[in-house]
Amino acid sequence: MNKAFGIVNFAGNHIHVDGLQEYRPVGALSFLGRYRIIDFPISNMSNSGIDNIQVYVRRKPRSLTEHLGTGRHYNINSKRGKLSIMYAEEGQIGNIYSTDIAAYIDNLDCIERMSQPYVVIAPSYMIYTADYSEFIDAHVESGADISMMYHSVDNAKEAFLSCDTLNINKQKGVLSIEPNRGNAKNRNISMDTYVMTKELFLELVNKAHKTSSMYTFADILDEECEELDIRAVPHRGFFAAITDFKSYYDANMSLIDLKNAMNLFDDEWPVYTRTNDSCPTQYFADSKVTSSVISNGCLIDGEIENSIIGRGCVIKPGAVVKNCVISADVVIGKDVHVENMMVDKHAKLIRGKRIIASPEKPGYIKRGDTL
Repeated sequence: MNKAFGIVNFAGNHIHVDGLQEYRPVGALSFLGRYRIIDFPISNMSNSGIDNIQVYVRRKPRSLTEHLGTGRHYNINSKRGKLSIMYAEEGQIGNIYSTDIAAYIDNLDCIERMSQPYVVIAPSYMIYTADYSEFIDAHVESGADISMMYHSVDNAKEAFLSCDTLNINKQKGVLSIEPNRGNAKNRNISMDTYVMTKELFLELVNKAHKTSSMYTFADILDEECEELDIRAVPHRGFFAAITDFKSYYDANMSLIDLKNAMNLFDDEWPVYTRTNDSCPTQYFADSKVTSSVISNGCLIDGEIENSIIGRGCVIKPGAVVKNCVISADVVIGKDVHVENMMVDKHAKLIRGKRIIASPEKPGYIKRGDTL
């Protein structure tokens, strides 16, 4: 598709995944043992025929840039396509001036050089699948200035509390954008996914920059709701927003359910990721695995229940792993019982024999730690 180029935006200051985000941006977080969160928006763009993609990063870029590489594993057209990593000058989380608008201003010349008439903007902290070619066609046919996706939920009182919500009229026009304050269970959650002309996008970026150094793109859209024709487009299927540690853990665990997984994954809509050659997982005679997702290259000699195991993990004899999200290259030692935990990559649980957290508040074992 030559109609649009893509922008994958970084997570804003309101997003913080305790522990995990100390080592990498949200888009680089491991997901479901095999993927990174950023694989989902880039795969959506690639599958939709968007071959020119800008990925914005503002801090600790190493793990993300290593994973993205040249972008060829995303099936981007090798002749006309390109994945570019764009860096923000203001790189610290919590810095009120470190906004997406500031990042766009820093890279304005790169945006202006894009030849496509439309731009599709998607977040790096949300997990869903969507056909952006249909999104663009519907936008063009509607005659709207901007189209934006939303997902209707019935648990907004306790979830999606760091997301924005849309107030929509009967004609699907967006009246306002406001934070989810948890005061109603039924809400239209903004998916931070937009389509508009490149010229309008640049106009809004410059206007936001002149208005306030703290403005985000969502801020300027909210301000322009009365002046512009902004249409809301519903999304159906699996949807998760990774806004904090609990939402990250819950999103992983929810996809152990095959019904949820089938709402996200489709053979006709592949989710691309960077892969390494590794041998199949080996299950020893005394191993027992139920209701779990196991990645390649593991050695399983213990018991695993309702858990996600990343690549290259070793589960020793007598070990019990229950309700856990385990990242790559983790060792669970002999007779160790770990439950309701998220274990970051390269950790070794070999000394403490019972490492158990509350189901309501899962625990975290930091990267490379030995317990």
